Amino acid sequence: MKAHQNFTEKQNLTINLISDKEEVLCNLFDVIKEKNMYGKKVMGIERSTFIFHNAKLVKEYRKVKAAGHAEQVLEDLKALQAA
Repeated sequence: MKAHQNFTEKQNLTINLISDKEEVLCNLFDVIKEKNMYGKKVMGIERSTFIFHNAKLVKEYRKVKAAGHAEQVLEDLKALQAA
């Protein structure tokens, strides 16, 4: 939680970040996957983004790559606002 707080402060975020130490949400969203790290099979979190609107999941992005992702999400959020 301290890392979340430090990140929030450093980035001047106005939203709350959550921690899922028991992996409840990770399991609900099926983001814990087998990964290959330096030749070893390990379980880890697949980078994913989920957009909710009016308490409904309206968009999900799986196997996210950082490059260009924020721009895509922003574009989709703007389209959602316009609808």
